[in-house]
Amino acid sequence: MSPAFDDPIFTNEDAAREALEAIRWPNGPVCVHCGCFGAISKVEGEKRSHRAGLYYCNDCKGQFTVTVGTVFERSKIPLTKWWLATFLLCSSKKGMSSHQLHRTLGVTYKTAWFMSHRIRHAMAENGGGLMGSGGGTVEVDETYIGRRKGVRKGRGGYAHKEAVVALVERNGKVRSMHMGKVTGNNLKAALRKNIARDAKLMTDESTMYRNLGKEFASHESVMHSAYEYVRGNVHTNTIEGVFSILKRGLIGVYQHCDSDHLHRYLAEFDFRYNNRVALGVDDNQRTITAMRAIEGKRLTYRGPNEA
Repeated sequence: MSPAFDDPIFTNEDAAREALEAIRWPNGPVCVHCGCFGAISKVEGEKRSHRAGLYYCNDCKGQFTVTVGTVFERSKIPLTKWWLATFLLCSSKKGMSSHQLHRTLGVTYKTAWFMSHRIRHAMAENGGGLMGSGGGTVEVDETYIGRRKGVRKGRGGYAHKEAVVALVERNGKVRSMHMGKVTGNNLKAALRKNIARDAKLMTDESTMYRNLGKEFASHESVMHSAYEYVRGNVHTNTIEGVFSILKRGLIGVYQHCDSDHLHRYLAEFDFRYNNRVALGVDDNQRTITAMRAIEGKRLTYRGPNEA
């Protein structure tokens, strides 16, 4: 938590901007154009622009504010509303719909929708190292949600649904990914990229994991088809709990999630799980963490996968 404040909800625009500056630049303003640190001055007095909080770099002669180079760049929405929207998304365990944000913030539905996607984009984790390093236990499973575009519902199976694969380290973090189709090759690439070789793998009885499990320190599974859910320390209950919250949010709050944006919703639920109370993170701290992550990310109306 920043020492400058302890409440992420502001009614004063200057206070909201100063709080964001304290988070982004804890040691003072840094030029977003050239990275200069010491030659920064604040534009005030007669030179003051219509942009509040404007800074001038005496090195590269560039001007900037705290929102330049972040997901908030070029936004006309007050920072007080950005703070509140971020807090609401961070503190609502199953998410908050754009309709609810639009009513709460007093903005249009289109604005609320785009704000929520910008915040989700900031929440997305970049990297993070291998899971299960040092002999940790990692549970892996897949689930199916929603409905795929252009695919009619059949009598059985999940061909008409969107596939989500998730990996969760016990007492640790989760990583969820949207897959067009779950195959042995897709799973192999995901597991090799995200799980350490000395990790202990826990899955269900799916045949896709049999050969993959040999690449790790150990691989054990439970047979859900035989109503086996726990065998000593062998289970996938942790990942099932993650999926439970995800589905309740997507079905009960968001109701319809387009496949083009599914990865952003997954990032939102992963972020809240990875910054949960059980790990010592409260709602305010979770909001501060999300605000720290806005830097270096952009999201425009050009397309769902362009940032």
